[in-house]
Amino acid sequence: MTALEVTVNGRTHREDVEPRLLLSDFLRHTLGLTGTHVGCEHGVCGACTIRLDGAAVRSCLLLAVQADGCTIETVEGLAANGELHPLQAAFREHHALQCGFCTSGILMAAANLLEQDGTPTRDEIVDMLSGHLCRCTGYEPIVDAIAQVAGTS
Repeated sequence: MTALEVTVNGRTHREDVEPRLLLSDFLRHTLGLTGTHVGCEHGVCGACTIRLDGAAVRSCLLLAVQADGCTIETVEGLAANGELHPLQAAFREHHALQCGFCTSGILMAAANLLEQDGTPTRDEIVDMLSGHLCRCTGYEPIVDAIAQVAGTS
């Protein structure tokens, strides 16, 4: 076992973990944060996207011990004080989710995009979405929702 200390959604956690435990499994099974979904387990689908020290990453491609000392944000940390994050509200308004499996990863990547570039163009939003698989929406409502929050719709 290896000692791990991370700050997840503003809360510090100290756990002993197996060195081979994936970060996605640590978040889901150890911390109970099941909003981080695991789809392909190869980093292709984007469902497990979180923010690690302010960068969007695939949590299924990292070991939990690699995050030692880091700050992690998951989809559970987007809403604040009972209020939806503007992205979450826009996704609801634009019907940008259907089954919802990909949504948490897309929300985290979109939050990262908006933090890096507050006014991304539709083409930049589409480019970001190229790393996420959604089998339900056809992507257009997702693009519309993110563009609304960016003020570039």
